[in-house]
Amino acid sequence: MKRDLTISPPGLFEQAYQRSQELLQRNLSDEGILACTPGEKARGRHYTSIFGRDAAICALGMIGSGDALLEEGARCSLTTLARHQAPNGQIPKFVQPESGEVDFWYTGCIDATLWWLIALAVHDKASGDASLRVALAPATARALQWLSCQEHPTWGLLQQNEASDWADIMPRSGFVLYTNALWYLVKRLYDLPGIEVTRAYAQTLFDPFGPVVPEHRRARLLAHYIRNKARGDGLFLSFVNFSHWGAEGDLFANVLAALTGLADSSRAVRVCERVQSLGAQDPWPLRVVAHPIARDSALWRPYMGRHQQNLPYQYHNGGCWPFAGGFWVMLLARLGRMGEARQQLARLAAANAVGHWQFNEWFHGRSGRPMGMAGQSWNAAMYLTAHRAVFEGARPF
Repeated sequence: MKRDLTISPPGLFEQAYQRSQELLQRNLSDEGILACTPGEKARGRHYTSIFGRDAAICALGMIGSGDALLEEGARCSLTTLARHQAPNGQIPKFVQPESGEVDFWYTGCIDATLWWLIALAVHDKASGDASLRVALAPATARALQWLSCQEHPTWGLLQQNEASDWADIMPRSGFVLYTNALWYLVKRLYDLPGIEVTRAYAQTLFDPFGPVVPEHRRARLLAHYIRNKARGDGLFLSFVNFSHWGAEGDLFANVLAALTGLADSSRAVRVCERVQSLGAQDPWPLRVVAHPIARDSALWRPYMGRHQQNLPYQYHNGGCWPFAGGFWVMLLARLGRMGEARQQLARLAAANAVGHWQFNEWFHGRSGRPMGMAGQSWNAAMYLTAHRAVFEGARPF
């Protein structure tokens, strides 16, 4: 079901920006930005917590917003997460301000640490104020050390458990595209060694169908195994493990790979065109999976059916997520496709406006029905980020 918003209603962009700021202000706590607007349902699912990844992604929009309250909220969020950092350096999945609970998920939460580092670097660049960077320098060093201990010594790629990133009821494990797109960005932002090794092995392992063959013997065998049993479709694989891989098409991760520079410029254009050819901008930007995993797939896991949540075209398995749509708009703007970027920004605003500006967590990937928790902070923050990318040419990273 496609929403035709080629011509945006008068004042839509301005209203969406104002509503986004208001939601973020409403969701601020003394400890930082909560994942969504407080309420009984939200409290029951710990959404009234400061999530590592959510708060860091929110910081991308809050920093540079010109709103002193939001900018201070971003700094407060990063400080709170650092205060509850594990001794080994991992940033928590979430911190619950009311109860004091600190959660690190079942199998770890690798991207919380990555996003925290990214947000801290963005703050340092945008604010011109080094005080936060100086204050959090010990936590930064521990976070980088924790991540480096999970990096493959030869290939420069992070390794992770199953279901241990934002898509925490998806079966991706081993070398995961989403995670390594963020790792490449962290290496860029912190001038870490081995960045070209990370990029080279990412491009050959996540796209083993190209003309370049990995030099390392074991990487070459992994690539050959996939080439013998699968075919490329213009997207990076979502993950690569010892004997299995993800061909479902993680569109969010592919967009991030294009934005962070893990993908080269020609691949970034192909990712953009592939998203469009798949109709993944519909019913709302952005459907996060090209081909949802079905129950009869070898990749299906029993936990995906828990609460009937991750069925095809739902939740992480092909739902439409407005916060991911913000990154999609950023990519279009980065590629100079400003007309398309503006159109998609209008549709992103309209998605957040459903239900009188409910800022719904996600939408069914076919029907477009709003689902999940309302009042999502990262929807609002990523609208701010995407809006500035379109109208100001802003680039947080």
